[in-house]
Parts: sequence; structure tokens; C-alpha cells
Amino acid sequence: MGLLPTGLFRSRDSQPQGLPLYEKVTSPTSSKASKDRYSDDDVSSSSGAGSDADDDYDYEDESTASSPRGGNTTSRHSSGTTSSRSHMLPKRAGGASASAFAPQPRRRLQPSTATAAVRAHIYRLPNKIIRYLCTALVMTIIVFILTLVRASQLENRRIASGNIDKAPAPPPAWESFDFLTRYYGGVRNIVPFKENAPQYPREEDEQPYDVANDTSADAVAAAAPKVHLHAAAAAAAAAFHKDKAPLPPSSAFDKYEGYVMAGKDKGHITPCFIDEAKTVSVPPLRYFNGRPNGFPQNIMGSYDLLSLPEDICFERFGRYGPYGYGYSVRKGGLGIGEYGEREGADAVWDGVHRVDYRKVDWAQVQQRCYNANTRRFKPADSRHAPVNGLYINDGNPAAAPAAHINHAARDAPAEEVTDASATADSEPSSPAAAAPQDVSEAVANSSASEPEEPEGSGKPEELAAPVKSGPPDASAALAPTGDIPRTAVVLRCWDEFVWREENIMNMRSLITELSLASGGRYDVHLLVQVKNDAKYPIWADDEAYRKKVEDTVPEEFRGLVTLWTETQMLSLYQGIHDLYTRGPGLPVHGSYRGLQMAMQHFAYNHPEYTFFWQWEMDIRYTGHMLDLFSKMENWARDQPRKGLWERNSRFYIPSVHGSWDDFRQMARVQTEAGYAGADNIWNGMPGGGPDAGKKKTSAGEQTVWGPVRPADPNDWFEPQNDPVPPTTYDRDRYNWGVGEDADLITLNPIFDPEGTTWLLAEDITGYNETAETLNGQASGKPQRRAQIITASRMSRRLLHTMHRETAFKKHHAFSEMWPATAALQHGYKAVYVPHPVYVDREWPTQYMARTFNGGRNGASGGSRMSVFGQREHNFLGLTWYYNAGFSPNLYRRWLGLKVNGDGGAEFEENADVTRNDSTVSNMRGGEGRMCLPAMLLHPIKNIELPVESNANEDYNKPESDLNPGS
Repeated sequence: MGLLPTGLFRSRDSQPQGLPLYEKVTSPTSSKASKDRYSDDDVSSSSGAGSDADDDYDYEDESTASSPRGGNTTSRHSSGTTSSRSHMLPKRAGGASASAFAPQPRRRLQPSTATAAVRAHIYRLPNKIIRYLCTALVMTIIVFILTLVRASQLENRRIASGNIDKAPAPPPAWESFDFLTRYYGGVRNIVPFKENAPQYPREEDEQPYDVANDTSADAVAAAAPKVHLHAAAAAAAAAFHKDKAPLPPSSAFDKYEGYVMAGKDKGHITPCFIDEAKTVSVPPLRYFNGRPNGFPQNIMGSYDLLSLPEDICFERFGRYGPYGYGYSVRKGGLGIGEYGEREGADAVWDGVHRVDYRKVDWAQVQQRCYNANTRRFKPADSRHAPVNGLYINDGNPAAAPAAHINHAARDAPAEEVTDASATADSEPSSPAAAAPQDVSEAVANSSASEPEEPEGSGKPEELAAPVKSGPPDASAALAPTGDIPRTAVVLRCWDEFVWREENIMNMRSLITELSLASGGRYDVHLLVQVKNDAKYPIWADDEAYRKKVEDTVPEEFRGLVTLWTETQMLSLYQGIHDLYTRGPGLPVHGSYRGLQMAMQHFAYNHPEYTFFWQWEMDIRYTGHMLDLFSKMENWARDQPRKGLWERNSRFYIPSVHGSWDDFRQMARVQTEAGYAGADNIWNGMPGGGPDAGKKKTSAGEQTVWGPVRPADPNDWFEPQNDPVPPTTYDRDRYNWGVGEDADLITLNPIFDPEGTTWLLAEDITGYNETAETLNGQASGKPQRRAQIITASRMSRRLLHTMHRETAFKKHHAFSEMWPATAALQHGYKAVYVPHPVYVDREWPTQYMARTFNGGRNGASGGSRMSVFGQREHNFLGLTWYYNAGFSPNLYRRWLGLKVNGDGGAEFEENADVTRNDSTVSNMRGGEGRMCLPAMLLHPIKNIELPVESNANEDYNKPESDLNPGS
């Protein structure tokens, strides 16, 4: 038998049971033998146990029609002679006689207890119920499968959208590096540059100063276990804190021998003044020789390479004092910076009066400065008036009032200059205005006495009456005859921008140091976006335009404003396929993804400029702006084109890369021979990726030499205008491009976004993506380049090409990718200028070089290991990046404000001897105002400086100085 007794389940039909039945043995004497003979092993063992009443069975007789009940027989039943219900043969005892084969009575097991009786009445479930249960089971499985499929779809959607709930990532490695402290040294602890022992970077074999070297009790008690200074710097700092040093003298920057205008060119510039009477000029900046003791070196870029001033530093009064910082609003200042540590703050005003900026119109100031130096500049092409139909001028002067909001045309003699609105909207109707004056006649008139103006000419007031006391060459009638190209510096802004005192003094410094100091070579403009042009219909009404300017911009800057709107760009550049890379809220024509459109249109409307600097309102430079711009442009002009794009794609770290020649050679070797980095170290290894095990013939990449056009010739735009290399790459001896002005100058590396994790790497539209895929571009996008931060200089040629290609070919890319991509595809000269950049922590320099140049073949882009994208957090500690955290903190401390409870007037004036200079928050202070070398800082936003509360009334200064940082 099986494991279960045969009587457990009973058949539902009335047919007799087909299993063998056994009869009860009647003889009491042979009951034990019969039981052993006729029972199977299971029943016998259970019966013999005798310990469980449920396992004791009685036997009763049961007869069937197919089997005899009694009698002896010697014949055996077989399957051929009896039915399937025949009795089984009884067990045969070993050694028994033939009578043992006689048929015995059938017997069946019967339960003898209550439990056995219950088991005997268990039925098998009906087929209908079984079908229901099977159906329910199948449906449950199907629902479970569908649930898994739906969950997989939702998970894939979350992954694609980046909405993934995962454990927080471990902190980046740079957060474990120690902060540098000597950035916050002051003017009282300045040492000559050659004697300065920088706190960072150090040579690998040079150990930091350790207090264990000095076993004196005072040193052990006063110093931390580790002070991040050289021994010489630490000793000098300790000596300083014993006796407070006097303030060193400052000097005027225009006398600095490294100033770009200190040469012979300055003698050819007619001085420019603030007022029309030519009596008020802005005093020069003031600087200190040397640097604060232990001040770190820049980790990226180079002063020496660009000829920038490295051996001097600037404090806040010497930098911004000439522009209203440090004196009252009643005297024409900004009413900021009047408290705190002020020793030596008034040196900038020695021998001159403070400038009253309350009545200054910077548009007129720049216009007069240009007119006084017109002879120096290259004649520019005039933009013809658009054909807008026929207009009849009635000759009434009142019909053409003077307008001061927009600049008049500057590339023609004064006799041609008419009202700005009339020049833009209609063709001149008077013969005097229509016929341009001959250049020779203009020069002749410039040496004559004051020319008479025809009555009713409708000229702007500042141009209608030449300055009588000026030299002959200051006449507005002089035409440009020189060879110097002019540049527009365009600052991007918007109508909801909050103008604070710090923004105003920065704007004044830009205009003074660029336009006035250069003799009109630069002009500063404000390109202001009106975000809600449905509410402000500036294109439908001139008065609405003027009112919006007046409500948006401070009075002194209103003449510099050019408004633009998103719908204006949409009407100019119709038909662009919008990829909505960052969602429908950021369209391609908006200020985020399509900012270059406004610059393109601005350049189209200003043919008097050869170059255009696109600048931002949150950029600061602690040095002189003209010195920076001129030296960056001169260095870019001297760069050869050979290997230029490869050098552009790398960060230059002098402590690792050595000299610039070494860096140039390294970039060439890495590009041509390849470089094993984190992105390709497993190539050629089994299991190393899709190309694993394949032997590559070359690990290098093709160098850029001439235009890199799209794969589909139909995507080419005016290729006949592109420059052509004069020789092959191998034959060139670094000659092509030397002396050529760069079409694009950037302040960050120009990297290849292909394969990176940058969110906007594929935000380029209008190209044949199928052809690009067949050409080897995995993303289906054309060859392209990008630079983070839109601050850059672009040539008119580049902007005009971008403008026409966007309008006619419908090509466009993200605002930080479109200029570099257009330059790459058309073969224009693009240069990344390695300006000095500082870091706030003690990065290992080799690790920093591998991190920032971690892309393909040692570049900054081209692979997933690029620092641009998911690894941009490494920029947080730098002084130059769009989201850097160190630059705003450093700038606030430089202005005398508190940051995280550190700094402020108390820190500058008094030393806390209980501190040991081991960390930023544990610095002693007392070194005076911070003094920073010339450096670019970005981003600088929302600087709130304490302003005098009663600026318009007389009051007495409080006896105790207030802490502007508290």
C-alpha cells in the first residue's frame, strides 16, 4: 500500500471497490498467522504496534459477483480471464503448501474510531469547483505578470526622467581637503611678491609647517598641530602678530609699468572727461606692491602667459573708491563703505575732488569720448536704412526731437548724424543729410574755427554744438581715418533686475575703464530683455518703450539700453525645430536656450563695431578692465591655429603641465597618439565593453585643421566664405593664425560635448541626423563644441554668420554651444584664454589635473568622465564658474562683509591672539582690509551693502564705527 490507508477516500459511485479486500480470520488460534499472511507491511506494522486506537481495524465479509466466496481451487485468475475488478493474489508464505494458493475471503479495512469515521467521509471536490479554482489561479498569474510589466514601465519612465529615489551619494573627495586660509590676509601683512611663500600649491617633497618642529611651550599652546603655511610664511605671520605693522603706501595704477596703456599708444589718445566742460575726470585705481604673506598661487591659468599684473594687489577702496564707494550720497557717492577699517581709504582722492555721479549721462560721456578720438578708428560700414515706404518730412524741427536713449550713428561725419529714430525708420529726405561729407573736407573743417550748424537740422544736443575749449581733433565733424577696430561690450540684463549700489559702481567701473580709458575704442551697452511684452507693448508704442526703459534702469545708464523680447526673436528666426531639451517652459527663442539670438540681432544693427564682448552682470574683476581685455585679445591674436582646438579643450594647470610650450606639446601627443584614461582604460580587454577584445589600430583622434563641416553637404552654409588653410597640418610650422584676430575668445575650455553627461549636449537642431549617424556620430548630432559661461568675445563675421544661418538654414544650438559650433564648422579662429583661477582647498595637483582633464585623450570633454555634466560639483571651490561657491564668499569678505560668521570690520581691525590660524574660522585677523590680486570672479549676485539711512539730510557721524558685516 501507499502512505495513506485505502479507506481514507470513498468512491462517489455505487460500484464495488476494485482494490483487494480481505476477510476476517475466524480462527482465534490462527489470527496472528493469518494477519501476518494476509496483511501488507504497513497495516501489519500499524496493527502490531497496538499503541494507537485509530490504527486498529476490524474485518468484515464482503462478497462480489466476480469472485467465489469459498471453496478451494488450484487455478489462478489472470488478466485475460477475469475483469479488472478481480481479486489480487494473496501473499504467498515461504515454504507453504499448494493449499496456500486457495482463494481466501475478501476483507476491507474499516475505521473503528471517530477520527477514522470522519476521514472515511471526505469527498473529492466537484469538477465545477476545480474549474473555478483553476480559472482563478490563471487569472491571478496573469494579473501578477501585468503588474510586473506596468511596474517595469513606470520604473523605466522614472529613470528616463531622472526621478530616482536612491540612497544619497557619498560626499565628493574634494570635501575632505583642508581649506586654505591665507586668502584672507590683509594690507598690513603684505610682502614683496618674490618673497612670498605661497600656501598652495606646494612641491611634493615640501612638507607643511608642523608645530612639532617648535617644542617651546608658547608655540605648542598657540599653534595648531598643522598650519598650512611654509615655515617662512608661518614665521612671518607669527612675527606680525606681535607688533601691528603700519599700512604700506599705495600707488596709482596708471603709473604701473605693466599697465597696457603705459606705452606709446597712450600719447595718441585724447583724454576723456565726465562732464561736457572737460573739467571732471575719474581718478585712477590704486594698488599695493606685493601680496599678503602666504597668499596662494593660482591653480589654473597664468599671469605671466597673459602679461597680467601678478606682483600687485587691490583692496576695495583703491578698486571702487573712484566710482562712489566710500563717500556719501550728498557728495555724489553711493553712501556705502563709510564705516569699518578705513585707514588709507582717501588716498584715491589725493589732489582731486570726489566725482558727483548724480547728473552723469554715460551715453553722452561715451559719445563725446568717441568724437574726441575719431581719427584713431577704422571706418565702419554703415547700415542702410530699411525700406519701409515713403515718408515726407515737413521740415519742422519739432518733428524730429533729440533722442538720448539710443546711440546715434557713429561711423559717419557729424553732418550725417540725424535723429536716431529717423535714421532707423526712414531714409533721409534733406540733401544735406543724404549726401555724406567727403573725408578730406571733414579733416579740413576740423582745423578751422567752429562750424556753423544749419538751423533745424534736428541733431542731438550733444553733437549739435562742438566743445569750444577742446583741441581741433575733438570736433564731432572728424571722420574716422585710423586702423583701430572698435568693440562693443554688451551686458545682458532683464527688466526685473534689481539695481543695487554694488551693481551701479561695477557698471561705472566698466564704462570708465573700458570706454574712457581706451579713448572710445570700447562702448558699453545694456541689452535688456522685457519678459512680459504682452503687458508692455514696447514694439507698438514709442512712449511705452521709453517708459519701460525709465522704469527699469537707473537714470545714468538709460541711454545705453536696447530692449528685446522673446516674441521679437520668434518673429526674426521662424521655422526652427524646437527640441524642448529642458521642457516646454524653456523654448529655443527664450533667454536661456536662445540668448545668442539677441546678440546676433544686436550685431546686425550695429555695423560700427568689429567685435562684441558678451558680458554678464554677475562678473567682477578685481583689477583694471582695460588691462584685462586688451591683454587677452593680444594673446589670442598671437596664437597659431595648429593644435589650437586641442589646446582649447584642456585646462592649463602650470604646477602639473609646466610651461606653455610643454603644455602645447602634451596636448599634441595626447591627441595624435591617444591617452589612456578612465573612459578607455579597459578597451581591448575581454569584458571591457562593446569593443572588448578588438585590437584598435589607432588610439588617437583626428586633429582640427580648417572647417569641420556637417556630414550632409545640404547642411553646409555659404562654405565659399570660410577660411582655407594655406598648407597641410604637417607642413605648417605654427605660422597660420599668428597675428590674426580671434573670431571667438572664451574664458573656459571649448570642449566636445559628444558622449558627456552635460544636460544640453544634444541641444542642437536643424541638421541631418541620419547622415551624422552614418558618419560615426553616435548621437546623430554634427561635430560641435561648447563652452560653459557665455562671457566671450565674438567677431562681427562670426555673429553675422550665426545670424544668417539661423534665419535661412534654421540651424541653432544652445547659447553656450552655438558660437563655438559655428566657429568649428566654418573654420573661424577660436581661442580659450587661460586666465588665473584660484581654488579654496588643498587639492592634490595631480588629482586635480586628472579630474578636470578627465575626458577623451586627456581633454576636458568627449566622454562620460568629463568634468562637464554630473561632475560639475568639482567647480564649486573655484573662483570662476557659473555656480562656483568660493568666488561670492571671497568677494564678500573682500568688501568687508561677514560670511558664515567670519570676517567683518572687527576681524580687519583687531587680532585675536587666542586663535592659531589653523582654519578659516580660527584666523587671528588684525591684518587690515583684504588685498586680492587681479582675478575674475563669477558669479557675484545679490550683494547687499550697508547704505547710509539719512543720505539726503545733514547728520553727525556716530562715534563708534558700525560693523557692516554684522
